[in-house]
Amino acid sequence: MGKAIKQMTALVLAVLFLGLTGCAGRSPQPEAPKNGTLVIGSDIYSPYFYLDDNGNFAGIDVEIASEACRRLEKKAEFRQIVWQDKDTFLNARTVDCLWGSFSMNDREDEYAWAGPYMHSRQVVAVNATSNIYSLCDLNDKCIAVQNGSKPEMLFLTDAVPGVSVKKVYSFSTMPSVFAALKKGYVDACARHETACRDHMKNITGDYRILDEILLKADLGVAFNKETGREQAAELTAVLEEMKKDGTIRSILEKYDLDVDFALKGDGA
Repeated sequence: MGKAIKQMTALVLAVLFLGLTGCAGRSPQPEAPKNGTLVIGSDIYSPYFYLDDNGNFAGIDVEIASEACRRLEKKAEFRQIVWQDKDTFLNARTVDCLWGSFSMNDREDEYAWAGPYMHSRQVVAVNATSNIYSLCDLNDKCIAVQNGSKPEMLFLTDAVPGVSVKKVYSFSTMPSVFAALKKGYVDACARHETACRDHMKNITGDYRILDEILLKADLGVAFNKETGREQAAELTAVLEEMKKDGTIRSILEKYDLDVDFALKGDGA
């Protein structure tokens, strides 16, 4: 099934449960990054990037980025962006880089990358009572994904071996993705495993994650391909240093994830 036919922007569904999930804000007006500051753009994607009880940015990527910038003698400035507009922010230099559980896979030539600094599994979640137990069971089913995400690309292009879903509903935020599953508008949803488990802990209902993974994702920090190569190389060196001295491990151990897999990418 072609991409134009298969993909739906889910505007109708968004209206149906708008009160449950809220709506994404408009992109802020561009503001040039300051000298000596690394302006980091991400959407809200817990536990990688979110707002804590005091309204401050927090999460796995925020902690790693803050320490990396300290070592680079730069100030880390975090900006919440609309993820589907990420390239607009980057190319307009509203942000210096995109750092929010961002998969490098098959995007290696689209950006100047720092990393990978950790690994993640892309997975599929379903309601506990669902009769979907394997990826092949997704054939002719409806799935929810975030707009601009790796799972969206995989399902729209039939890149999952043996799987051709009926429709792909693309939402602007991950809470909306899970809300579609919770309400029964879709049969399954797909996202990073750590984010999926984090979300499942904080909502009502019973869900499970399929044993088969979609993809072992290599997470990196994306800079502009033409202008960001030097910054990407400097950050890569610092991230490697942080892995070797145990700093990234100590950060990851605060969160509910498979730390050994996150660092080594083994055992997928």
